Amino acid sequence: MTIFNLIMLCLIFCIAPAGVLWVCKRVSFLGKIGPVLLLYILGVIIGNIGIKPEGMSTLQDIMSSAMVPLAIPMMLFGCTFRLRETKQQLKALVTGLTAVVIAVIIGYLIFGHNIDEGAKIGGMLTGVYTGGTINLAALKTMLGVRNETYILLNSYDMLVSFLYLTFLLTIGIKLFRKFLPFKPDALEHGSYARVIKENQENEGDYSQLFTKAGMKDAGRLLGITLLICAISGGVAILLPESMFMVIFILMLTTLGLICSFIKPIHNLKHSYNIGMYFIYIFCIVVASMADLTNLNLTGSLNLLAYLLFVVFGSLGIQALLARLFKIDADTMVIASVTFINSPPFVPMMAAAMKNRRVLVTGLTLGIIGYAVGNYLGFLISELLKLL
Repeated sequence: MTIFNLIMLCLIFCIAPAGVLWVCKRVSFLGKIGPVLLLYILGVIIGNIGIKPEGMSTLQDIMSSAMVPLAIPMMLFGCTFRLRETKQQLKALVTGLTAVVIAVIIGYLIFGHNIDEGAKIGGMLTGVYTGGTINLAALKTMLGVRNETYILLNSYDMLVSFLYLTFLLTIGIKLFRKFLPFKPDALEHGSYARVIKENQENEGDYSQLFTKAGMKDAGRLLGITLLICAISGGVAILLPESMFMVIFILMLTTLGLICSFIKPIHNLKHSYNIGMYFIYIFCIVVASMADLTNLNLTGSLNLLAYLLFVVFGSLGIQALLARLFKIDADTMVIASVTFINSPPFVPMMAAAMKNRRVLVTGLTLGIIGYAVGNYLGFLISELLKLL
């Protein structure tokens, strides 16, 4: 019975995005909300209705870990990249890292003195909100943080990250597009609005995928993607375990970029939409892992306030810096998501913004964030001890 339940759950995760896409096309109100947020809400419901067959967490880990590596190359194959956007990416990197550091330091001065191991927590927040979970785990060991503090921090991080993503997906993206400038000259096809409209028209159309030609293209794309994943994993596994995720994503991105310049691969149809479907599956699966009943919210409220300040404070500071340095809204948002939620959430947010242009920017910044997170986290922890 357990195996049957897991199979049914797997089918739900795989088929639900198709149902949500179908509904979004026919109900204008839900179409405006978008499939990403709807799948996120549906996933949270699935994870908290009390039906949890044995092995569910294993299935969730496997599916969430598999979807993003499959999606990244697929979404890169059909993209066109322009070197003139490098300046924007560099500015987004510097302002994003600066915003996190400023928020951590100010937050420590307000809340940190009232938190046990406050300086160490500040270092861990710097690492996780410039890199990812691997940096959080590494800094726990480096700084000698107690297990109880680490578990409580993880619990609060799940809650705050959920609130952060919900804010962006509901009103944040629209708000920042009104507040920040756009850079039409950084795009290949004229005005920003026209590019967004073209992306909206091309995305989500899976009707041609089920033709004979579409199935052939899909088979070729899947074969190439699996080969890229195998090569990337093979290279990454040869290096220290702490570097696995950094090297794996770097290899996926690099090989995906190389393939985008190979015309027979670049011209294969449906690559972006297939990759997007993998991301839709990732959305519902990762949301179902947010088990609200297991959140430990009885610990220090100062710690929760510190996390809220760092996440939303860094977002606000980054927006102000973006306006000062004329960084466009979507680049700013994808940079923030990269640092706060880590690279696996980049394709999801690019889909929510209906702007594939920022995909490479987010992945590139994420790789750099992984690389610098441990160093920056340790330095900030030492600095906070002096305050």
